[in-house]
Amino acid sequence: MARRGKKLIVAAAALLLGLSSAAAEDAQVNTIQDIFRHLRTCWRPPPPNKARPLDITVVVSFNRAGNILGHPRITYESAEATDNDRLQYRIAVMEALQRCTPVPFTDAMAGAAAGRPFAIQFRNRKTSPDKTSPPTQERRA
Repeated sequence: MARRGKKLIVAAAALLLGLSSAAAEDAQVNTIQDIFRHLRTCWRPPPPNKARPLDITVVVSFNRAGNILGHPRITYESAEATDNDRLQYRIAVMEALQRCTPVPFTDAMAGAAAGRPFAIQFRNRKTSPDKTSPPTQERRA
């Protein structure tokens, strides 16, 4: 019975290794949209008990190897954010960048993205209207 369990574990490990190598190939960043998608997969906003939801934008550049070039710069934060909210979200953005770099660029994308600034928006506010509030009237221009 123990031998059968070992065989199952070895088979599962081999399957996982095969899946992880396939996932690594699929994870190659080949377009500008892929860069945004890749960075957003690493986004973990602070929990609600630490900071209120807000939107934040960071401008960041990469070198050909996918590492951060220079210093990321926060260019936008929601106006109603407190100093604590801003601090918590800035930390979350920097942690997301650390988790996602180096970016696995394809050779073609590495040349196209190197040195180019990207404005990455991390949104954590609800975009749909609250269902309990009355509908608002839109004005036409």
